[in-house]
Amino acid sequence: MIFDDLQKANIQTMKDHDKVAHEIISLVFGKCKNEAIDKGYADRKLPDSEALRIIQKTIKELEEEKIAFEKASRAEKVEVLKTQMDLLSKYLPKQLSEDEIRAIIQSLEDKKIPSVMKYFKANYQGQVDNALVSKIAKEFN
Repeated sequence: MIFDDLQKANIQTMKDHDKVAHEIISLVFGKCKNEAIDKGYADRKLPDSEALRIIQKTIKELEEEKIAFEKASRAEKVEVLKTQMDLLSKYLPKQLSEDEIRAIIQSLEDKKIPSVMKYFKANYQGQVDNALVSKIAKEFN
């Protein structure tokens, strides 16, 4: 379970005195823990699907932050953010390539964008970037 893995990683980064890793792991673990409490899960553990959503959102936020630091010529901060994004990426399932997404869309009966998006959300949550799926789906319409 991703939640348990994050918890173990959080403890390990503290033991290793790895400030860069601990900063991002503890942030994501905290978000997951808060979400589990807010949604009232009995064991206070977030399901993998929701933990993946939080990790993906955090990676996108880090990407935006990295772009801002690149514009400001802050190379040291850019490297830290890249390292943190790499750490979080390890928790994500293998992402589908553009060709794989095209093949899946091609095999669908209904190629309308809302139907395609609904299908991918139901069957490939965490394995695709929805913006990419939308872009490719537009090619079929």
